[in-house]
Amino acid sequence: MRETALGTARNSAPLVGALRAGFEQVGGGVLLAWQVFTRGFRGRIDLGAIVYQIEHIGIRSTAIGTLTALFAGMVLTVQFGYFMSKFGIAYAIGRVLSLSVLRELGPVLTALTVGGRVGSGMAAELGSMQVTEQIDAIRALGADPVKKLVFPRVIATMICMPVITVYANTVALLSGAVVAKLVYAISFSEFFRNAVDSAQLNDFTSGIFKSVVFGLLVAIVGCYKGFKTTGGTEGVGRATTETVAISAVGVLIADLILTQLLLTL
Repeated sequence: MRETALGTARNSAPLVGALRAGFEQVGGGVLLAWQVFTRGFRGRIDLGAIVYQIEHIGIRSTAIGTLTALFAGMVLTVQFGYFMSKFGIAYAIGRVLSLSVLRELGPVLTALTVGGRVGSGMAAELGSMQVTEQIDAIRALGADPVKKLVFPRVIATMICMPVITVYANTVALLSGAVVAKLVYAISFSEFFRNAVDSAQLNDFTSGIFKSVVFGLLVAIVGCYKGFKTTGGTEGVGRATTETVAISAVGVLIADLILTQLLLTL
């Protein structure tokens, strides 16, 4: 009996350790977000650093955002049109596509693709600074690493993510209209008339609000993993990989919570 209990304890030890590490990371991320908004707005704000991060995050993410939205709009139009044409309602593709893109697919796909690139980049940059003791040097000089390094990245990501989402929504709807015209002979005017008639302001604003939250989540995860990097270059690679995985899962969980919250408002 005693040996069985000891064996069970040994088998459960890795699970307990993983759960503990997970809670520690969640707590560390929440604490970092709190520090960003309580320290970042104190004193002088380095607008130049924020503008640089906006250029680095936003403009350089345009290509991947465009490709993702382009093919997402095409694939969804083909899928919706195939099943809706069986019921003779293919003309309503614009309605379904606009609601799907504005509320869910636009912000989520943008956060998964662009966020993966942005978050991994932050983890690699800050992780390299951490293992080479550059962050410790910033502290030694009397500066706040959170305000100097994390704050500009978080603010820039929260600004860029909704902008890229709006752009991705437009690209997805345009590509969907082209496919609807070529495959299902639905005119552009009919497609966009249905899209505009079905979409309401809260459909648009809910997607934008989600993208702001996703931007905050991606930036916090990337910066937190960068600050906690250990083990040299191998640790930097591990932090980068973990950032992509954690950000993706976090975005999906946040999307579920936000969707339920926004639908009840």
